[in-house]
Amino acid sequence: ANRQHLLEKFRLDDAPGPIFAAITRLTWQKGGDMLADVAEYICYKGGKLGVLGKGEASVENALLAAAGRYPDRIGVKIGYDEATAHLMHGAGDVVVQPSRFEPCGLTQLYALRYGAVPLVSRTGGLSETIIDANDAAFSARVATGFQFHPVTSDNLRSAIDRAFEAYLDPKKWARLQNQGMKADFSWERSASQYAALYQSLAKS
Repeated sequence: ANRQHLLEKFRLDDAPGPIFAAITRLTWQKGGDMLADVAEYICYKGGKLGVLGKGEASVENALLAAAGRYPDRIGVKIGYDEATAHLMHGAGDVVVQPSRFEPCGLTQLYALRYGAVPLVSRTGGLSETIIDANDAAFSARVATGFQFHPVTSDNLRSAIDRAFEAYLDPKKWARLQNQGMKADFSWERSASQYAALYQSLAKS
């Protein structure tokens, strides 16, 4: 139901294929220019792209131009809307964050809770919270998403290829979603770690 609602909201077709979602500031720091570079590639691979955000005019215009060329595959909404952001996390298959630097990052944590698979650059908080879906991580059942590095458009395309490959294997994709939803970044876990630290200091 969420998927259908999202497709209607962004006026995208209902053909099979993964939905890539980007909820972000459309700036150089957040890799908005790289997102524009790969938008049509996602269409070529058989996916769809929904973008919600605002920022630098050059990035906004590049994404809007791509949406103009592929109106049934790329949807762009300039601005921010809380309900739409939640819908995109709930309906998207992949949440893309190609940030050049990201001290913490919350969007990838929201994606994990919703069962959307994060595709992130290997930087800052993104690299610390998402476990790359390489063969070893899959075998150990700890993978939660896809990382790419160095942070370039070409490497982002390679990560998109890996996401498509995993998506075409329903069992593999479901395992990746489940592992992501099990990830715990709540205050309950953090608070217990702080409590243990304080108790150890009080004893010394």
